[in-house]
Amino acid sequence: MAKANDVYGNIYQNLIDAGCDQQTAEQCIVFAKKGRFTDMLPVLVRHRKALLGSHHESQKQIDCLDYLLNKVKNLKAG
Repeated sequence: MAKANDVYGNIYQNLIDAGCDQQTAEQCIVFAKKGRFTDMLPVLVRHRKALLGSHHESQKQIDCLDYLLNKVKNLKAG
């Protein structure tokens, strides 16, 4: 855990908590240390899109399970 005044440590921890792999987090830290924060944006946006895609896939799977659960409950009740 990074200390409150450890800016780069806090950024790194936030990236890890957001699901970034070590390579991506380290790449962003390099950009941050060089003051190239705008160079981090495409990396972060790409990771966000990947997370959103996996979220949508998970939601689709949950919807399928909910459908099946409903069907099974109706068969049991009937």
